[in-house]
Amino acid sequence: MTTSRQHSAPMGGDEDFASLLDTYLGADTSFAGSIISGLVLRIDGDVAVVDVGLKSEGRVPLREFALPGETAELHAGDRIDLFVERYEDQDGTIRLSREKARREEAWVVLEKSHAANQRVTGAILGRVKGGFTVDLGGAVAFLPGSQVDTRPMRDVGPLMGSPQPFQILKMDRGRGNIVVSRRAVLEEARAEQRGELIRQLKEGAVLDGVVKNLTDYGAFVDLGGVDGLLHVTDIAWRRVSHPSEVLTVGQPLQVQVIRFNPETQRISLGLKQLMADPWDGAALKYPVGARFRGRVANLTDYGAFVELEPGVEGLVHVSEMSWTKTNVHPGKIVATSEEVDVMVLDVDEAKRRISLGMKQAQGNPWELFLETNPPGTEVEGEIRNITEFGLFVALPGGALDGLVHLSDLSWDQAGEEAVANFHKGDVVKAKVLDVDIAKQRVSLGIKQLQSDPAAEVLDRVRKGDIVTTVVTQVQANGIEVKVEDVLTGFIRRAELARDREEQRPDRFAVGQRVDARIVAVDRAARRLALTIKGKEIEEDRQAVAEYGSSDSGASLGDILGAAIRRRNQAVSEE
Repeated sequence: MTTSRQHSAPMGGDEDFASLLDTYLGADTSFAGSIISGLVLRIDGDVAVVDVGLKSEGRVPLREFALPGETAELHAGDRIDLFVERYEDQDGTIRLSREKARREEAWVVLEKSHAANQRVTGAILGRVKGGFTVDLGGAVAFLPGSQVDTRPMRDVGPLMGSPQPFQILKMDRGRGNIVVSRRAVLEEARAEQRGELIRQLKEGAVLDGVVKNLTDYGAFVDLGGVDGLLHVTDIAWRRVSHPSEVLTVGQPLQVQVIRFNPETQRISLGLKQLMADPWDGAALKYPVGARFRGRVANLTDYGAFVELEPGVEGLVHVSEMSWTKTNVHPGKIVATSEEVDVMVLDVDEAKRRISLGMKQAQGNPWELFLETNPPGTEVEGEIRNITEFGLFVALPGGALDGLVHLSDLSWDQAGEEAVANFHKGDVVKAKVLDVDIAKQRVSLGIKQLQSDPAAEVLDRVRKGDIVTTVVTQVQANGIEVKVEDVLTGFIRRAELARDREEQRPDRFAVGQRVDARIVAVDRAARRLALTIKGKEIEEDRQAVAEYGSSDSGASLGDILGAAIRRRNQAVSEE
């Protein structure tokens, strides 16, 4: 083992030291800055003592023989290459560096690789401004962020510390700068793989791939040198809002080539095409009239899509969602992800369409109402609305409204007058008059809760009867009268008298009693059509029959005069 030598010569400044050094080593110190081979003599604490064949030993820190955090695997007797930096002091201790030796060795190898345009192997150490540092076997290089991959990478964590191939773009030994690219290696390899894959590519082929990137519209799948687009609509038969619901970056999967354009080299992939089509046999699985339970998958302005099974959805048009809620947005009736009962209305397997109805699965509310409330049933409800033609009253259960027409409000008052007695929010009783399921209407009556005061009179009077009336209203086209204070009648102007000059409504006054003959009875409207003219003609006919004719010697004036006197006498006796 070579040991360090002691000198007792006096020190006289830098010149004396240089002279002493030359004396000790001789004039040749050209080994400084070069790489020499050394033998490890011993491990002394955290340094290795090395004999490099010079006049003194060198000491090298152990940390230079291992990566950060690792223990150096170095033993006495090992031979290593070291870089000679300089003599450190007057004792002749040599400053050696294993790290710089590795760097010098690496530079030599890298320069040869760069000159031959060959790839080199390195590992990404850490992140720096604008990119990353890469260890190339002792030499540290710079990897720009744009040269990491062919596409921007959000996370380079999986690449850290892992051996990767790189292409040297630039070397400057004077400044110690090396710039490398991983992207150039990938593009070169990808170009080779792409060419080979494209030559063998055809539509319908099933390939293995790895999910490389996810976007809103689909996933890019690496097929081994070439990327294909797996559109979101081709991921699964069911509705997929975003690829992340099904796929993850790095996930291996099998895909089928569904379209390939050799000119643009664009590849469209499909995943669902490798699965059974749930629409096969849909007409048998979902027959018209059958009921199913499904989940609301999507809402639109015109209806809701209900998922019957993964990949099979049917449309419930807004008109088929509710019996009573019309002209409303579907979102007011159902919510996304809500489970609903539906009935199949139509199936078009070729067009992959199923029409569904929600209201049909709930039962027709008018049919249900009729079963429990046949005509004649008395109901009670709140007045929901008042219109120009009647009242809308909430029916039991609250789902339906019934209409009380103006004509069914009161026996005595006109509808326009009677409706003033009612207000929105009032609770009223009514009788069910009719339930029209086809027109979805329920007719109610309030006046029908009481007996018709005119019913008795209507039962007694007949067409042709002479009745005494009271004038209630004088109009331009006739007069309105009351019969026994309960039944309304009307005498047209032409029926007011036999003589034309007497057919004037203004001859009559309200409250005047008038005898008239019944021409027609309208029981539904509770009205009578009357005539005074007809009564007078009938009386004249009877007078002629009773008092004779002109052939018997009596004049028409005598006959009529006798009839008039008889009538007047009857009136005076009353």
